[in-house]
Amino acid sequence: MSDDPWQTMLLTGELGRHPVNFFTSTGSTNDLALILSNTGAVDGTLIVADSQSAGRGRLEGRTWHSPHGTGLYFSLILRPHLAPADFPKLTLAAGLALCKGLESHTHCQPGLKWPNDLFLHGKKCGGILTETQAVAGAGQTAVVIGIGLNVNTPPETFSGELRAKATSLLAETGTHHDRGPLLATILAELDIVVTRLEQGDFPGILAEWRHRDIHAGQQISWLNNQNRIVTGISLGPDEEGFLHIQDAQGQVHSVISGDISLIEE
Repeated sequence: MSDDPWQTMLLTGELGRHPVNFFTSTGSTNDLALILSNTGAVDGTLIVADSQSAGRGRLEGRTWHSPHGTGLYFSLILRPHLAPADFPKLTLAAGLALCKGLESHTHCQPGLKWPNDLFLHGKKCGGILTETQAVAGAGQTAVVIGIGLNVNTPPETFSGELRAKATSLLAETGTHHDRGPLLATILAELDIVVTRLEQGDFPGILAEWRHRDIHAGQQISWLNNQNRIVTGISLGPDEEGFLHIQDAQGQVHSVISGDISLIEE
């Protein structure tokens, strides 16, 4: 058996405790995971693709650049022992797991942007998309956590506008990273953090997340769902995972969704 987790995954259809569905190319691993979650896929099932043609971001119309063979594009199907009201906390938990996986595997120091983006040196390197779907006829809800990570993506493959905002591990470290060990490390961290969440340790997860919050105490703008822009100081996420922004009048806004950006000095 190969020592490379990527080759082991391809040969056995498993990665640790996780059954794996691997695709050379697909539209979106999250779309496949949502379909499989509705047809009996077990907890912990992993969908991995070498490239995506229709990778999706959190906000409508956003895409994820997913060139062949250079990144990690995967979705994890979970059936967590959580109340549905706690499902949004999985996005923050997954962000922490992604950070810790990179910290231990690459010795980078990534930061997190609420609610679902991973940054390196001021540029976006990874993203998380969490989606839920009730299982037909079962009354049980499956949660899909999708992760896209730019690993060995050469900077020149990003388009002009994207190049100013996006980066990869290769671009930031100058080193090629084997995707198999990195995927295995991130999965192990995901397993740990989901268990912690199920055991009620969101306060501990939140404390670690806030330690990596790139916007804490910064002036940010929020484009809400009514296309109104709110500006103020980021107070970070609260114990429910919602972001708080304090505007110039002292009013605190609770952000459930919307687009957040840093106001440059």
